[in-house]
Amino acid sequence: MLLNPVRKCFKGFLFDLDGTLIDTSELIARSFRYASGVVLGEVKPDDVLMANVGQPLMKQMEILGGDKAQELYDVYREHNHAHHDEYIRSYPGINELLDELRARGAKLAVVTSKSRETVDMAFRSIPIERYFETVISTDDTANHKPDPQPLMLAMRRLDVHPDESVYIGDSPFDIQAGQAAGMMTAAVGWGMFAPVRLKELEPDFYFEKPDEILLLCPEGE
Repeated sequence: MLLNPVRKCFKGFLFDLDGTLIDTSELIARSFRYASGVVLGEVKPDDVLMANVGQPLMKQMEILGGDKAQELYDVYREHNHAHHDEYIRSYPGINELLDELRARGAKLAVVTSKSRETVDMAFRSIPIERYFETVISTDDTANHKPDPQPLMLAMRRLDVHPDESVYIGDSPFDIQAGQAAGMMTAAVGWGMFAPVRLKELEPDFYFEKPDEILLLCPEGE
C-alpha cells in the first residue's frame, strides 16, 4: 500500500529476517509451546508466547518467564535447533523480489534480532545470503530493536543515509526501530503480527505481497 507514488528508488533496503524473508512462525511457535510447557508447567496461548517476537530471544524469555528466563531460553533453543530444518519455510516471491531489487541497483541488508549462529542455520536452509551486502545480528551491536543502533550500523556498512533508506519488517519492533533511526518504514502482512497491530504504529508503507515492495524502487530510476 502506497499513499503517495515513489518516484525515485530507495538506495538502501534493510530487511528483517524472521517473518519477513523466511517463514519461521511454526518453528518459533512450536519451540515456545514446548519450552513454556516444560519450564512453566503450562502451554501459554500463542498470542502471549509470540507477543515479543522480533526482540532478542533472551529479552523475550525475561518478559515471559522472569527468574526462569535462562531455563526457558535453554529449553527453547534445544527444541528449536533440533527441529529447525523440519519447520523453516521460504516465502513465495522473496527470491524474485531480491533479484529484481539488485537488478535495479538497490543495496540490500538484513537486520535481525537473531544470533549469528541461528542466522547461519536459516541461510543453510533458505540460501538467500548472497543477495545481501551485510547482515546485522544481535552479535554485532550492544543494543537491539526497537533501538535504532543495528539499523544505523547497517546503513553505515551500505554507505547510505536514513533519508534514502527503508526498513521492511513484520513486527512492531521493526517499525519502532526504523522510526527511531529516522528512515522510512514498511510493514509486511505475511509475517507473525496482525495487520492492525502494525498499522497502529503508522508505518510509511504496508504490503500484502512481496512483489509490492518493488513499488519502492521504480524501474529505470
